[in-house]
Amino acid sequence: MTDFAVPARTTAEYVRGALYGLAAVSIWSGWIVVARLGLKTSLTPWDIAALRFGVAGLVLLPYVVSKGLALKRLGLIGLAAIVLGGGAPVLLANAGLLFAPAAHAGALFPGVMPLAVALLAAAILQEPFTAAKKIGFVLILLGVFGIAWGAGSAIGSGQTIGHALFLGSAVAWACYTIAMRHARLDGLHAAGVAAVGALFLYMPAYLFLEGASFARASWSDLALQAFVQGLLTAIVSLVFYGRAVSILGASSGAAFAALSPAMTAVMAIPILGEWPTATDWIAIAGISAGVYVVSAGPLPRRRS
Repeated sequence: MTDFAVPARTTAEYVRGALYGLAAVSIWSGWIVVARLGLKTSLTPWDIAALRFGVAGLVLLPYVVSKGLALKRLGLIGLAAIVLGGGAPVLLANAGLLFAPAAHAGALFPGVMPLAVALLAAAILQEPFTAAKKIGFVLILLGVFGIAWGAGSAIGSGQTIGHALFLGSAVAWACYTIAMRHARLDGLHAAGVAAVGALFLYMPAYLFLEGASFARASWSDLALQAFVQGLLTAIVSLVFYGRAVSILGASSGAAFAALSPAMTAVMAIPILGEWPTATDWIAIAGISAGVYVVSAGPLPRRRS
């Protein structure tokens, strides 16, 4: 199988890829907090998903019509991975927020996703799973579980369902990442295929079952969710993420998603009034260190 690993890169290239990754994860952290905020109104998880798929799908439909579905490059399996991998995490994560708090979503969805990507990238793309990556992922996982524990996680039927849904989101998003990298799609093209696919698959079912129940919500709530979910998250963040993956590689680009617990915790302070515990901050530091190691950040060298 062809080796799709990214060759050695300069510090400038790493910084450019890292900035794309940080921008993407900032938006991802924001959508978790905003989705949690929306669920405190009359909106349901299915309403929020409809706003995301509807806005993004309609905005990107002309682009996808002009560019096509890239079926020759993706194949049927790859196309399914892009469409389902780009849409399913939204539904799974939104549903998980009914059972478990936002802090758990930030830890168990984007926090675990880099590990899922690295495992798939090693098996499918032949990206090397180096000793440094193993150390980084140990730090990430310890931090992720530390945040979940510090947030008051307890084994119970309700939270266990939420945790399973968050982990399912991570695996689905990993499939999206690998398919995008394997087909060498740019971020906007992959985002467009995912958004348009979700528009045609999800919206008819939503309108039939729910009947546009978001019509009961206020215009301000709808506008906030449409902007954050449909434009920033479904389009802008995926473009940034695609650029990070193309520069840094699949597993290294995805590693920046593990910063989401830290970003989510910071954003939740002014928006949701949720303050991280001391354990949370220790875990956040571990995750940050793990992300830097996994993403192959330049390390200082000793002078001769």
